[in-house]
Amino acid sequence: MSDVLSIRGLKKRFGTHTVLDGIDLDVARGEVLVVIGASGSGKTTLLRCVNALVPYDEGSVTLEGTEVYYTAPNSRVRRGDRALARIRADIGMVFQLFNLFPHLSALDNVALGLKVTRGVPRKEAEARAAHWLSRVGLSERMGHLPAQLSGGQQQRVGIARAVAMEPKLLLLDEITSALDPELVGEVLDVVRSLAGDGMTMLMVTHEMQFARDAGHRVVFMDSGRIAEQGEPRAVLGSPQSERLRKFLRRIELRTE
Repeated sequence: MSDVLSIRGLKKRFGTHTVLDGIDLDVARGEVLVVIGASGSGKTTLLRCVNALVPYDEGSVTLEGTEVYYTAPNSRVRRGDRALARIRADIGMVFQLFNLFPHLSALDNVALGLKVTRGVPRKEAEARAAHWLSRVGLSERMGHLPAQLSGGQQQRVGIARAVAMEPKLLLLDEITSALDPELVGEVLDVVRSLAGDGMTMLMVTHEMQFARDAGHRVVFMDSGRIAEQGEPRAVLGSPQSERLRKFLRRIELRTE
């Protein structure tokens, strides 16, 4: 498998605080890589650097060999807005909060990016949107506004919107954290289905059972560094560090 994403020596600081401290990471084509760690460990900042939402201070982030935020590896010349938009169009991102346009139907929320960013004609964009909404189980809700949908349904619209763009890489940032517990399963089932299709994913989550079942690899971040990584059942079943053991105990207590 070839690497879709390659990260080398990634560092990010906010003022004097180092949030990412030398991250080296690759994500292979078709791989589901799950990132876990305590709040403040740098997980979300990592995703935001990958999606060029924030600049990184040192290191390199490349998507299929193309530097994401800067004009070239080891350069600190920012890409122009149009160039960044083209790169972001190849990196789908689903956030903790749904970020849907409240005045647009589910269908229009999904079709909008296809029309504006990809330049897809309206009828084709709506057909693609309808396909993906059906795929995430919302064929009966296409004309509904976000306020008429449950949290789980809104998040599934967000996933459909991201994958309809046919991204090279899908980023998922704690996509179940804002959901009521009974809605978590329906969203994770959609992600499992996408994983089965071979979608390349980098996912931040506290859902350890999902990480065991659907992840190809788990990365544990601690204080802005990768502390442990490997096959999910090995990392989660036989953690090597006390920090990871404590983290997993806290997650178990939270879910009991």
